[in-house]
Amino acid sequence: MITASNITLQYGDRVLFKEVNIKFTPGNCYGIIGANGAGKSTFVKILSGEIEPDSGEVIVSPGERVAVLKQDQFEFEELTVLNTIILGHKRLYEVMTEKDEVYSKEDFTEEDGMRAAELEAEFAELGGWEAESEAGRLVSGLGLTDAVLTQKMSELDGGQKVRVLLAQALFGNPEILLLDEPTNNLDLESITWLEEFLMNFKNTVIVVSHDRHFLNRVSTHIADIDFGKIRLYVGNYDFWYHSSQLVRKQQRDEKKRKEDKVAELKAFIQRFSSNAARSRQATSRQKLVEKLSIDDIKPSSRKSPYISFTPEREVGKIVLEIEDLTKDVEDEPVLKDVTLTVHPGDKIAFVGPYHQAKTTLFRILSGEVKPDSGTYDWGTTI
Repeated sequence: MITASNITLQYGDRVLFKEVNIKFTPGNCYGIIGANGAGKSTFVKILSGEIEPDSGEVIVSPGERVAVLKQDQFEFEELTVLNTIILGHKRLYEVMTEKDEVYSKEDFTEEDGMRAAELEAEFAELGGWEAESEAGRLVSGLGLTDAVLTQKMSELDGGQKVRVLLAQALFGNPEILLLDEPTNNLDLESITWLEEFLMNFKNTVIVVSHDRHFLNRVSTHIADIDFGKIRLYVGNYDFWYHSSQLVRKQQRDEKKRKEDKVAELKAFIQRFSSNAARSRQATSRQKLVEKLSIDDIKPSSRKSPYISFTPEREVGKIVLEIEDLTKDVEDEPVLKDVTLTVHPGDKIAFVGPYHQAKTTLFRILSGEVKPDSGTYDWGTTI
């Protein structure tokens, strides 16, 4: 279990959090949501110990391991992918490294033998013998092959590094898992795998994500950051949305009720304050007015975007025609005989595990590169 107790953090005049109290318990997945700049990533960094709050403390149950999705893709450049993943369980990595150092000694002593036995026992207890196979399952689920385990991190591209860092966070069944935007750079198959992994995860998950479909699938609770506070809702993203709208309506209704009551009392006071027979009643109502406090409903930090495009003329019957488009990249076939017609009003999503194919198609359509064969034509009104 991990608890944030009276957390306050302020940058200059801007208050991100003020006396935040929240408890995250095992068996639940907490989706952290809020507007851009509300402090979602900052809060996760406070929980991980990367940032110290101005006041308050983070309490982790004794003996529990906290795993964090790293954001620096270049932090482990000289390590192999396998070692980078195992480093997610720091104690296991330390035991493994020391064990190898002891066995590599030329003058192996009796004392070294005793130490090696201790390390072997701890290595087995921490699941060291299953570490490589677990790492293989993780990279496979995230769309990489087992062959990548022996490569150095410096040999991978940015998208592959992100997946390895995610595997590092998931490795070794941590008691508390902190994930900031884990679906970035993942294809649909990998996101689906991650959803299943988190839904079956028995410990505590705290995840920041802008993907409401992902949050709907994995979240048991939503922690909403707004007004410098964190309000906890039981349920997924859709349940939070309906609940938060209901809370705001109740606040508006309560404010309106108080305003109407104050207006009614003030009207009575104004009417009868000079009337000797009713002056005592007027005074009594004046005291009621003073007791009724009307709290302003704070404006949310969320802003609803609105974008409007005004076309110069109506779109014709054909938006785009692609016929037998073929392209090889570095002698590897990426696109082969792609044919497609796009009509007005079509909304087309390009999905699949091969990012290079989608990127190449869009580069061709934008005129950045030429196809090896085939044609594409934008409609005359486009």
